[in-house]
Amino acid sequence: MTPKFLPVTTVFLVTFAVTGCGDRLDNIGRAPTLTDIEGSREALAMRSTPLANDISDRRDTDGASLWAAGRQSLLGDRRAQLAGDILTVVIEIDDKAEVSASSNRGRSGSESMTVGALLGIDSLGPLAQVDLSPGISTTSSSASTGDGTTSRNEKLTLRVAATVVGTLPNGVLQIQGSQEVRVNNELRELLVSGYVRPEDISRQNEIPYDKIASARISYGGRGQITDMQQPRYGQQLTDIVLPF
Repeated sequence: MTPKFLPVTTVFLVTFAVTGCGDRLDNIGRAPTLTDIEGSREALAMRSTPLANDISDRRDTDGASLWAAGRQSLLGDRRAQLAGDILTVVIEIDDKAEVSASSNRGRSGSESMTVGALLGIDSLGPLAQVDLSPGISTTSSSASTGDGTTSRNEKLTLRVAATVVGTLPNGVLQIQGSQEVRVNNELRELLVSGYVRPEDISRQNEIPYDKIASARISYGGRGQITDMQQPRYGQQLTDIVLPF
């Protein structure tokens, strides 16, 4: 007799497989899609009109001056200052750490106690066949050895344009930037966000990563090569569930 309904376990496994592999199923047969920048915080910050710092009356002689005080003038400050401005984040990470530790410990001991006679009797007699010497004898020994080494080397050199998405009450700028590069069927993605002080921005409108507070830097990707480097969903599930 053919069953009319699938078992609950089968339905659960099929649902889990479809929902867990949704993104991968969408990319079957074609390259991964780029993230749409419309509606992002960067786009909203660029579309917003900043408020004027001061409202002053314009004089008739202002247009005749050879030197202007605006940001677009020859001596104007073109560094990022307001929401929607763009600056360059320079990421140059070259960290190397190495820790080594070694320990060695040992201990040995020996104890012995002899009863030569009991109440003046050397032995309990020929019938007992018991000798009182030696009485107690113990020997102990312990040893412990430990050795450990930790080594890490990281090197990353990148440059990415970030957008000022907000200004805190104390004048600190909140920045956020993203960059996506697609090569064949592999998409490389770079994300950066954090808080910077306006005075830390150089005259070239650049900010090094070590001057960014609460920096969040992500460099990864998605595509066919990344999928091949990841364990299968079933293997990841068993690694979490199985205790051994």
